[in-house]
Amino acid sequence: MKPSLQFRLSQHLALTPQLQQSIRLLQLSTLELHQEIEQMLEQNPFLEPEEELPALDVAAGMEFERQRNDSTAADNEAAHKDGPESSEPDAAAGLDTAELGTTERDDWENGTEREDFDGIRETPNRNNDEDDFDPLERNSIAISLQEHLRQQLRGTRLSGADMAAVEMLIESLNDDGYLADSLEDIADSLLDEDADEDDRDEVMSRLRCGLSWLQNLDPIGVGAANLSECLILQLRVLPVCEAQATAIAICKSHLDLLARRDTKKLVSALGVDETVLKEAQTLIVSLEPKPGRPFTRAEANIIVPDVIVQKSGRNWKVVLNQDVMPKLRINDLYAQALRQSRSPRGTTASEGHVAMSSRLQEARWFVKNIQQRFDTILRVSQAIVDRQKNFFTHGEIAMKPLVLREIADELGLHESTISRVTTAKYMSTPFGTFELKYFFGSSLNTEAGGNASSTAVRALIKQLVVAEDAKKPLSDSQLSSMLEEQGIQVARRTVAKYREALKIAPANLRKAL
Repeated sequence: MKPSLQFRLSQHLALTPQLQQSIRLLQLSTLELHQEIEQMLEQNPFLEPEEELPALDVAAGMEFERQRNDSTAADNEAAHKDGPESSEPDAAAGLDTAELGTTERDDWENGTEREDFDGIRETPNRNNDEDDFDPLERNSIAISLQEHLRQQLRGTRLSGADMAAVEMLIESLNDDGYLADSLEDIADSLLDEDADEDDRDEVMSRLRCGLSWLQNLDPIGVGAANLSECLILQLRVLPVCEAQATAIAICKSHLDLLARRDTKKLVSALGVDETVLKEAQTLIVSLEPKPGRPFTRAEANIIVPDVIVQKSGRNWKVVLNQDVMPKLRINDLYAQALRQSRSPRGTTASEGHVAMSSRLQEARWFVKNIQQRFDTILRVSQAIVDRQKNFFTHGEIAMKPLVLREIADELGLHESTISRVTTAKYMSTPFGTFELKYFFGSSLNTEAGGNASSTAVRALIKQLVVAEDAKKPLSDSQLSSMLEEQGIQVARRTVAKYREALKIAPANLRKAL
């Protein structure tokens, strides 16, 4: 086969490094973005955070300058008006005012504040302590479940071996307060491979004793191996009565029947009447299935919105959340030094100079892409708000059908871009904080020939379930019929899918005993 030359004309899309970085930053969540920024700050010397003085520091400095200027002007005016004889008293008065201003400035220097003789920090210009209370600050100093249990152990007179056993069990608790490992597994982790049965029996005895101590600490139910044991531990501290004994029997062997609301089988298995059964159910419902829940860090579940919706006349406008926007800038000192070290014309730049110039360009691209990311989020969010105005007035029941293509066509962007923007980005609204994808939903036909949003249908299903009779809950078929009566055509399987998405149990599990 002879070699030959051929010309071929084709089109393809080439993504530049800058465009690739822009796409990657667009799909990052707020947390991932800040991690990316921290990494870039460590790698690129031309990039630095734009630090701003706290507002109180600026205000204190301005107040100090104003008082100093006023005192200087008063001195000059007094000296000019009264002559040399009255200049000393006025100068002394001006000195006192200047000293007062200096003291006020020093109180705020470097972000520090004065402390009174009781050690309580005083913050100027704070008229209401409750207004400045930070709930995250309270949660940040809250103790963990493990520390709460250790504090109770300090008041006991346990031996060193028993104390060590309880400490080992405390370390084995998960966030819900349950033992993550069995006693056998914990014992295996403490023993050597060549340990004999006597050593194993001694360790197991210590662990059982430690478990008994642990399960008597607050909160009751901690240290249980499963839900049944956790509920029984809490029931045993309640006053002894027929309902308490029945509840313990249910938790031991019949939790599955209770979950299915099978009243007949429960009455037959326990040999009690329905009145006692209802009292036992009330006791079980009042228990805490996760004893460690009050000690979990609440801020782990807090969602910080990227944009905030505000009322603007009759309309709604979107603003960026300044708390999540990173403030970056190019280091002018390094950039100027690089420009001054530029090689003369006609000469080849050194490899070091070329590499640093590349890092400078990389820093500029990064700052530009960060700004472009937030601009795109703002544009998409505003377009969503314009399409879903009724939601911000009447709630999710007034949501309209919306697909990614509509926003993409309106803004001149690709659907994949809209998908990246609306993923893991959140909007603060009068009805709560929602992911941007929440405002998109498929359409369902109505008898009037219009369309209803799937989000609005889910909200309507939730309202119907809340208003139902607990003794005769609505089935999926009944919910479908009730929606059809309101002009919304929804199949039973679709109702079941929406109900499961709302985490609503089936009708047989919602039925009250």
